[in-house]
Amino acid sequence: MKWEMGTIRGILSTRDRESEVLLKMRGLYLFTGLAGGIFNPYVTSLLVHQGLTSQVIGVMMAFGTLLAILVQPLWGIMVDRYQRTRLVLILTLIVPGTLVYFYNVKWLAVIILVYSLYTIFQSTQTPIADSYAVEAARAAGTSYGTIRLFGSIGTALGGYFGGLYLNWLGITELWIPFLVFNLLALTLVITIPTNVDRKSTTVSFSQGIRQLLSNRVFLLFLAGCFLVNQTLTAFNSFFVLSFQMSGGSFAWSGIALLIASITNVPAMLAASKVLRKYGYEKTLMFASTAYMLRWALQWLIPVPGVMIGVQVLHGLSFGFFYIAAVEYVASVTGKELQATGQSLFNMVFVGLGGIIGNLLNGYLLEAGGPGLMYFSCTVSAALGTLMLYRVKVVSHRNQ
Repeated sequence: MKWEMGTIRGILSTRDRESEVLLKMRGLYLFTGLAGGIFNPYVTSLLVHQGLTSQVIGVMMAFGTLLAILVQPLWGIMVDRYQRTRLVLILTLIVPGTLVYFYNVKWLAVIILVYSLYTIFQSTQTPIADSYAVEAARAAGTSYGTIRLFGSIGTALGGYFGGLYLNWLGITELWIPFLVFNLLALTLVITIPTNVDRKSTTVSFSQGIRQLLSNRVFLLFLAGCFLVNQTLTAFNSFFVLSFQMSGGSFAWSGIALLIASITNVPAMLAASKVLRKYGYEKTLMFASTAYMLRWALQWLIPVPGVMIGVQVLHGLSFGFFYIAAVEYVASVTGKELQATGQSLFNMVFVGLGGIIGNLLNGYLLEAGGPGLMYFSCTVSAALGTLMLYRVKVVSHRNQ
């Protein structure tokens, strides 16, 4: 009887710990989502306030993304070889949180240095947080999406209240809420257990890359993803700036950002059902078409009211596309090459797409205003849709 009671107490204690970790992970995603939602959409407006042009901002952001890609292997060594997962996650909160104040220094060299360091540390936050989230979800018997959902909620609220905050205090005070929410996230991270499962593979990273790049269908998929996702920088990096150029205010841009981010919540919940019913390729084509419609409306009618209303397409475009793409990579690469496939996908989708997108859209916004930028995005999304249609045709032919 004593043994049974001890076993029951042990089970209850384990469940309590799992529930506690799950709660902390949801809080971490909520706070980092709030921090990013408040800061990221408005940083270009801050940089313009400091005297930079949108073209210079695009080049700087592209350079920062390139540095982040080059430094990623070093983060991987620190995490995997030296087992410093939580330390790295702590650094991704502390360093960017304290650096953003220095955007207020009106020296181009200082701003470039700050942005580069910010991106190097910030870029590794998501994959490390995800590794904790996946493990916490498995242990608690739930799904990763129930944790990641809080990141979208935080981003939505952050974008909305960020616009109100800036109308109240001004763009130079943008660093304050970003630092506060990073510190709140830090208080959760330092109490999260460090044990995260790591799986080994018999295929090296370079071998896996060569094997995947020899797959014609996978190359077509990557090309389609690149053409579609480089357009997202028009929203992530330049929406608030283009919205102001079209006559909008900070407060109204916050409403647009809230609408965009909140649509990710139902999209993420519905994506699994849509994928089961229509498959990966059709879902990707549907999402890329939503991207095309989203940019076309802002190109044809570049007025604040339309630019706000069109953000209802964010969940149907980004939300569906990202989940379908990650699931597609997992299905075509198999267990042995899954990690390599996801890494290659992120290098193209986030890395290369971010570099080219920031350079191109920053230049187009400077040269021809919002209309030219959104026209280019419409064409790029259309070409990406054609690439993904080709993936569908070739895949079905090979079956």
